[in-house]
Amino acid sequence: MDYRDHEYFTNRELSWVHFNGRVLSEAEDKELLLFERLKFLSITSSNLDEFFMVRVASLKDMVHAGYTKKDIAGLKPSEQLKLLYGVLHEFVDRQYRTYKSLKEECAKKELIMIEKHEDMSAEQAAYADRYFISDIYPVLTPMAVDSSRPFPLIKNKSLNICALLIKKGKEKEKHQEFATVQVPSVLPRFVKLPSESGTVVIRLEEVIERNISKLFSNYDILGSAPFRIMRNADLTIEEEEAEDLLKEIEKQIRKRQWGEAIRLEVEEGIDRRLLKTLKKELKVTDDDIYFIDGPLDLTFLMKIYGLPGYEKYKIKALTPREVPGLPAGCDVFEAIRGGDILLHHPYQSFTPVVDFIEQAARDKDVLAIKQTLYRVSGNSPIVKALAEAAENGKQVTVLVELKARFDEENNIVWAKMLEQAGCHVIYGLVGLKTHCKIALVVRREEDGIRRYVHLGTGNYNDATAKLYTDMGLLTCSEMTGEDATAVFNMLSGYSEPMAWNKLSLAPLWLKKRLLKLIGRERDNALAGRQSSIRAKMNSLCDPDIIAALYEASCAGVEIRLMVRGICCLKPGIEGVSDRIRVYSIVGDYLEHARIFIFDNDGDPEIFLSSADWMPRNLERRVEIMFPIEDRQLKSRVMHVMDEQFADNVKKHELLPSGEYVKPKVPEAERFSCQNSFMLEAAMMEKKKKSSRDTRVWR
Repeated sequence: MDYRDHEYFTNRELSWVHFNGRVLSEAEDKELLLFERLKFLSITSSNLDEFFMVRVASLKDMVHAGYTKKDIAGLKPSEQLKLLYGVLHEFVDRQYRTYKSLKEECAKKELIMIEKHEDMSAEQAAYADRYFISDIYPVLTPMAVDSSRPFPLIKNKSLNICALLIKKGKEKEKHQEFATVQVPSVLPRFVKLPSESGTVVIRLEEVIERNISKLFSNYDILGSAPFRIMRNADLTIEEEEAEDLLKEIEKQIRKRQWGEAIRLEVEEGIDRRLLKTLKKELKVTDDDIYFIDGPLDLTFLMKIYGLPGYEKYKIKALTPREVPGLPAGCDVFEAIRGGDILLHHPYQSFTPVVDFIEQAARDKDVLAIKQTLYRVSGNSPIVKALAEAAENGKQVTVLVELKARFDEENNIVWAKMLEQAGCHVIYGLVGLKTHCKIALVVRREEDGIRRYVHLGTGNYNDATAKLYTDMGLLTCSEMTGEDATAVFNMLSGYSEPMAWNKLSLAPLWLKKRLLKLIGRERDNALAGRQSSIRAKMNSLCDPDIIAALYEASCAGVEIRLMVRGICCLKPGIEGVSDRIRVYSIVGDYLEHARIFIFDNDGDPEIFLSSADWMPRNLERRVEIMFPIEDRQLKSRVMHVMDEQFADNVKKHELLPSGEYVKPKVPEAERFSCQNSFMLEAAMMEKKKKSSRDTRVWR
């Protein structure tokens, strides 16, 4: 049987739209708190922006280049675009139906979002006009278009207002002129208006549009409308040719603002003459134009979410719990010597990871620190600790991945700062992104040199560690330490070991190892031995992995997958994937951990990883998969997976049709794994504080 037949695969881009649809379904869920629904709707908007800038842009590039190779589902780039245009327009319509519903709900809670400036009261209008003169007008730069002033460069993702003008006293049909003004991103997106009760807001662009005549005092305004464009933001970097990768990426980031326009959002009812000009100047097709019945760019709802006074409509902020075995202020190295320690974020605090680096920076016995950084927070304590370590005379090597999409500028700043502090900074490997999460501390102790290692599924980002679910391991295993040293030697030089003790690396052997593990389960099933595969990841679209899973299913292996985002595998196909079930959890915290469990005839092998099962992770990135070997820690990871599959509140199941459905269960039977993990973390912390024996909770 040909397990690679196109009919057995779902198009990657369509699967992503389905994922964003699951996020949107949270915004539609009337059982959620109102402001949480606003947050999810905002997230769908920012998700969609990135999808256009990268994935739709990539398909357009392929079409322009005459690329006709078919994808995993047998579709050419042009066919994929045609498919996407239809579903994306439908998706946007669904977003704005949801927005209108939420806006009505907000009004019931005394939060009024005024849509049009004409709807303001006289008092509110006067206030808005004064605010325009005092705060907005000085920032604006109106741009006229005529024979001496060409159509201006419109920045990617910027919100603008276009206007059709006629000089006072001129004939309307002969002397119409076009102008545009950018809505300043340096000002708040909405303006709070006077109100006797509750909160009343109006969007900044409405205040500007109301007063737009003040920008063109000698003209009459025939019509005006907001518009927004999305540009191709996928960087094209010829690494082999680049003399200085840092400078090349800095140059490409600047170009990102002016890439090809791939999406134009305009207000529904826009003057056809304005639209004609925008369409011509931006070189967009009808398929690229989205007529919006509501405010452009719904990401502003995240600012609405932040309004004070509405806490009862939001979930209570999670307080990450202390990690048993790592109390605040403890000696991290002493704790790790007591045995491997498993971390589960955000339910357990990310502080031990920060402490690990901070204590290493100040410990007189620490000789060297080596770490990879992919995405870090804007005020990263880890970066500060690494700089401090270098200033304290320690050997500090940091791989800062400059090609981390949309974090390039941030990472360039950190790279330069670390270099100035005396760190040895590596910018990554040519042709590969370094996506693995690993930190190595080399320490001189009484019995010789000891290596301490942190390995994780998520980034060294203390901000997202409060929002993303990830797992990590702190260990001083000698064999893991040897592998960690080999990883950094490979990243900084040309050393590539012939074999590894514990770690599996992409793009070297990780994919081969996964295929071998899947194959072993297949062989066990054929031989009548125990077999099963349980795996959790962000995305699954590698055709070799999927084909191997199909083959294992046909051999009798029971396979359960938890795939949050893209899934190109089709479950439940008779004679192909009968024994495969696929689920997705979209909850209050973004599911980000990668966990792989292979039954191994009743002696499970368990791995955590930075890698999803995607070609880019397995073939074009430096990734690490590492085993969990301690019996109690293995039990803990298996429990986490059991809880995920038991969820019936946030879990969706993928049907053979491609549709995702949520189970309907009685209130008394509802079970949320994320809520359960919060309670468990609190109980573990409490038990640890009431008992001296903390080893069991590691």
